[in-house]
Amino acid sequence: MHGKQMNGQSSWVTSKLLERCEIAAFVSTESGQLYILPSRLNEEYSHAVVRYLTHGHGVTRSQIHVKSEDHKSKEMPESRTDDRSRSENSATSLTGPRKNYACAHPSYLKTLAQSHSDWIFGAIAEFVDNSRDAKATMFDISIDMIYSRVVGKDIPMLAILDDGHGMSHEEIMKMMSFGRKEPNANDPNCIGRYGVGFKNIEIPIVTYSRKGQYMEVDTNIQTETSSNNNLKAIMEFSPFNEYFIGEKAGLFDRQGTGTQIYIWNLDEWGSEYSLEWVNTNGSSSFYQGDIYIRSRRPRSRLGQMTKEVPLDYSLRSYLEVIFLDPRMKIKVQGSLVKSRPLAKFLHKTSIENGFVSEKPVQLILGHSQLDLEQGNCGIFLYWHGRLIEAYKRVGSMIHNGEKSHGLVGVIDVTDVMDDDSGRVWVHNNKQGFVDCEPYALLEDWLSEKADDYLDNTVDKVNVKKGGVRYKPDREWVQCNKCRKWRTLPTDFDSRTLPLEWFCYMKPVNGKCEMPEQKLDSGVITISSQRTGYNCKENSAESEHEDDRQPLKRLRRGSKI
Repeated sequence: MHGKQMNGQSSWVTSKLLERCEIAAFVSTESGQLYILPSRLNEEYSHAVVRYLTHGHGVTRSQIHVKSEDHKSKEMPESRTDDRSRSENSATSLTGPRKNYACAHPSYLKTLAQSHSDWIFGAIAEFVDNSRDAKATMFDISIDMIYSRVVGKDIPMLAILDDGHGMSHEEIMKMMSFGRKEPNANDPNCIGRYGVGFKNIEIPIVTYSRKGQYMEVDTNIQTETSSNNNLKAIMEFSPFNEYFIGEKAGLFDRQGTGTQIYIWNLDEWGSEYSLEWVNTNGSSSFYQGDIYIRSRRPRSRLGQMTKEVPLDYSLRSYLEVIFLDPRMKIKVQGSLVKSRPLAKFLHKTSIENGFVSEKPVQLILGHSQLDLEQGNCGIFLYWHGRLIEAYKRVGSMIHNGEKSHGLVGVIDVTDVMDDDSGRVWVHNNKQGFVDCEPYALLEDWLSEKADDYLDNTVDKVNVKKGGVRYKPDREWVQCNKCRKWRTLPTDFDSRTLPLEWFCYMKPVNGKCEMPEQKLDSGVITISSQRTGYNCKENSAESEHEDDRQPLKRLRRGSKI
């Protein structure tokens, strides 16, 4: 028994408790004392009983029962009053609050499971967020077939691996539990906030400790009996066995720390699965592995007519643009995802600065050749550097048809959507914003800037359909080591770059220590070709002649 020095009344109560019970534990606080006692021999429970004593009141027996790990669960009474009435040492009633927690029916888990039911990539994005928050430099996701003894055949299993700082046993338990509060600090580098995550499932947990090449159950955290029971449940209801667990745990030997997540029983779509996956073709750089949503249906957006929106059903396309400033290496089905920060790959780039709700914002507008060919347009809204809304049409983009095709905007709205009072105007699934005043003001500001851009560029150029080629103002490449972005010379063919490029390679021939270049506004480029970058350059004499005849230059499809 351990505690602070007690007054006379507390000492008397404690002595009485010890007379009737073989053991007792208590903690003394400013408001009173907390006692943990064994159950009565004549009671039907094999649980510990918690009693607490507040200043000015007697001992009160609570409904809290701590079940022994070796004891099989028994039905608990639903009423706190019934339990107190059986106490031989009845206590005076409390004047303070008797209940400081919320109860939820287990069916509420089904409600939580619907957070990402409308778009499964939203759930995968949560894994990516967790890895970035854990300071991971690598994120690997894949689907492979594995034999399941439960169903007696091969089944697909989604595997996720990162090299972040991982989680302790306490952090895992917190992640799996209800009641986790939001972080107090508004960390601009942290995306996770709501703590819903894994709370829609219930799984047994076994914690191991590793010493050199040996791995064993950590008995400092769990008893061996509890761990064995949990491990037995894992092997009975999952495709895992002790050999599989040891094999996967061995990955940490090479990578130090990290997190591995395995998910099976994937949702079905008819006789197939809702996800479709293609493995990497090692003999060709053009056939990279990918994970698709089988339906290939685009998400619903205001004013959208096209059905070709790859980031809605291609995980590789979505992860290319998921971060405003991508630094983490991401692999899908074993092949590296080539990040595509949109602001760096626009034509006729325009940087617009302003204020929304007295918060500074910066919008980067330009044209994208890929989106022109697919008939897409809109604003990409990022929050804490992560994509929340894609292809949001504003202003005349909603109804002007092909005129705005290819127009793309990029903006970080963290300051606008994070209220000064601590509220966050982002849905808990991080796939949309709350309909609030700051968001309405933001829409108005975006509409004004997008319409001005269209009036000052597209309307004045007025080229014929099929005659426009939007080449980025500058082409960029990312180093696979330092993850910095480097600009390429205008006469360099980016298609000759290897999939994994480093700063020492051509055409940069530099070092990772060199500072990263910054984005600046560009100038319009119009080409007579609609596909490919291999346009023939005009001679110096022709360019000099075009400088004197700008209208002729438009008709011939030369550069401005």
